[in-house]
Amino acid sequence: MLMECVVLCVVLALSLIIGLHVAPLMTWVERRQCALIQRRVGPNRVGIFGFRLLGLGQPIADAVKLLYKEDYIPSYVNKFFYVLAPIIPSALGLCAVTVLPLGHPIEWDGVFYPLQVTHLNVGFLLLFALSSLSVYGTALAGWSSNNKYALLGGLRASAQMVSYELAMGLSLVPLVLIYGTLDLQDIINFQGHSLFLGFLPNWGVFYAPVSFFVFLITIFAETNRLPFDLAEGEAELVAGFLVEYGAMRWSLFFLGEYAMMFALSGLTVCLFLGGYEIPYFPYETLLESLKTFLGSGLASLVAAAIGLGVLIVKILFFMFLFVQVRFTLPRFRYDQLMRVGWVYLLPVAFANLFVSGLVAGFLKFK
Repeated sequence: MLMECVVLCVVLALSLIIGLHVAPLMTWVERRQCALIQRRVGPNRVGIFGFRLLGLGQPIADAVKLLYKEDYIPSYVNKFFYVLAPIIPSALGLCAVTVLPLGHPIEWDGVFYPLQVTHLNVGFLLLFALSSLSVYGTALAGWSSNNKYALLGGLRASAQMVSYELAMGLSLVPLVLIYGTLDLQDIINFQGHSLFLGFLPNWGVFYAPVSFFVFLITIFAETNRLPFDLAEGEAELVAGFLVEYGAMRWSLFFLGEYAMMFALSGLTVCLFLGGYEIPYFPYETLLESLKTFLGSGLASLVAAAIGLGVLIVKILFFMFLFVQVRFTLPRFRYDQLMRVGWVYLLPVAFANLFVSGLVAGFLKFK
């Protein structure tokens, strides 16, 4: 029991540390990548103790600035909900990170300890629920600000979430038919081997490429990222639901956004790209190789650490994709955003589900 509590506390602390550090690091990445695309320098001077370090001290300077900036609350807002609104997305974003499995269960003295804070058999449904609830923070921010631009931003975010969650949920039903489970650990274990005599990794993206395509688009909409950031729409809504916020309350929205980006990127990796499994090198092979010179317990720890590194590298690819798309594609008009969700993605998701159901039924009952 003591060991279980220790492992749980360590995994929880690791998940929260990752979730809390995603936002400051991504602000630096976005600025550097934006500068690279636009042929500018970007942040490169703010360092630590006199060392510039490519401007990596900039997120620390931003945090200090936001902490000491005046926390002004307009007199005409609904104060309770105005204060509550930024807490909701940040808290839910950090909770979503704890749902992700960070590695294979560690074996110690014959007992297996899962590297997942919330190891539930409903799997990614909990993460879906958390991502869906985050819209309440945006909607409350828009309504409580008592500002027409903020209210329009909150309404846009609510309509956008509802529109794209349908396609998102339907895109993952074929994977449930393929894997036969909702448990993320079991789904990742399923992808640990190879296809076609070792030519391809046994990843979900090769079983359900249409689901991957639809899901990838919908996570951009779920996180209010370009080209789907109509809730902010600076050119027409002057920052939308954020217009009355400043200082740390303003930054909490982005902490939640980046944490949810990380969580949904992690879910994409777990469902479609093998999670923490190394391509062409199954976990069993890795563990046996390490046991020859490390012993059983230590080999399990090292294998879990390697798996965590592999998972983070895969997630970083999608985080970089978020940044690249932001500075590559223009923002949609609102009618275009709705058309993409209802006219294109939803029928494609339904057709994909129908075909996948027929194929799964044929293979099972032939």
